[in-house]
Amino acid sequence: MAYTPLTSLDVSGARLAVRADLNVPLTHEGVGDATRIARFARGMKPLLDKGARVVVLSHLGRPDGEMTPALTTERLVPALSQALGRPVKFNDTCAGPTVERAGENLAPGEVMLCENLRFERGEELNDPNLGAQLAQLGDIYVNDAFSCCHRAHASTTSAVLAAKRVAVGPLFVEEMAALEGALTDPQSPSVAVIGGGSVQPRLGLLKRLAPRIDTLLLGGAIANAFLFARGYSIGRSRVEPEFAEEVLEIAALAEIAECRLMVPEDFVVAGFQRAGINHYPVPLGGVRANRRILDIGPNTVETYQKVLRKARTILWNGPMGTYETAPFDAGTKALAQTVAEQTRSGLAVSVAGGGDTLVALNKTGVAHDFTYVSTAGGAFLEWLEGREMPGLDALEQKAHAA
Repeated sequence: MAYTPLTSLDVSGARLAVRADLNVPLTHEGVGDATRIARFARGMKPLLDKGARVVVLSHLGRPDGEMTPALTTERLVPALSQALGRPVKFNDTCAGPTVERAGENLAPGEVMLCENLRFERGEELNDPNLGAQLAQLGDIYVNDAFSCCHRAHASTTSAVLAAKRVAVGPLFVEEMAALEGALTDPQSPSVAVIGGGSVQPRLGLLKRLAPRIDTLLLGGAIANAFLFARGYSIGRSRVEPEFAEEVLEIAALAEIAECRLMVPEDFVVAGFQRAGINHYPVPLGGVRANRRILDIGPNTVETYQKVLRKARTILWNGPMGTYETAPFDAGTKALAQTVAEQTRSGLAVSVAGGGDTLVALNKTGVAHDFTYVSTAGGAFLEWLEGREMPGLDALEQKAHAA
């Protein structure tokens, strides 16, 4: 993909309109998880030190084009200020002459956070008029939100096409480099750990990975789908039978590509998901009709760990079980700790992504040990699948027109 890294430009005194992704979970006290804010700030600090004047644009939650006090980005100001190590101004609009003048009045090294993009109806409608107004907020319009590039929104597409100069930010470059390294040129043996609570989002991913990865380790709902399609009893476990034929096609594709596709050999089951409930391991084929699969079993953990300890490249998307409830987080924890150990020892490059994945790794306390943990959520999956991403298309179109 053709793009201009912001770090390659002279930003001294330049007004930068930066589309960030500061869509973080909120609590009554403030920001619940500041990972995205910290990542964004890490890339912006050197640019501010060089005298850039930064206007930050982001969405927060789903206000559906309405001013929603609980979702004002003003709530992010303390966390962003702390992460940047400097005061952050706030403007209660994100488009129009008022915020444009406020941006022009910023001194070198100053930062202004604008109001929630999604308070504007035109944002999610990809309104070109809103896009043109957003583009006017900077001498350079910067996309530093790879995580939003799967959306055709005004701030990710129309603004890029309307801007005079366009660049991509440090976090964007970091995300792309990590993903391209893991998928397009993985060191062998390469392993992908694929789990999570839904099947459909992983089907395209598995089709794309099978010809590129040496081994696929499955858990969660996608493993249930393969077991169901092959006729194994999965009791009352979550299953999406409409995908049975497609998962068998993926198994055949993996066999042709000489990709080893591994499913659990045992499971931890219980009557239902609840902390403290009676639970026990059962072998493949031993799940009773009134039981649910809630985690991979101890034998599967051991088998998967052996594979991971030989891997040089590890890609992870989705937990192995219902990680939200102990003790059904044990499988995910054990594998995450193994990947972390391999990475710390310099034996493997590890890239993880997806909303549940990030939460699970943070809960385990090993996210910082992975080579790279993407905050891109849905964009992480869609890029890995090779699907069209409007934000990337706009950047390419702009680059070719230059």
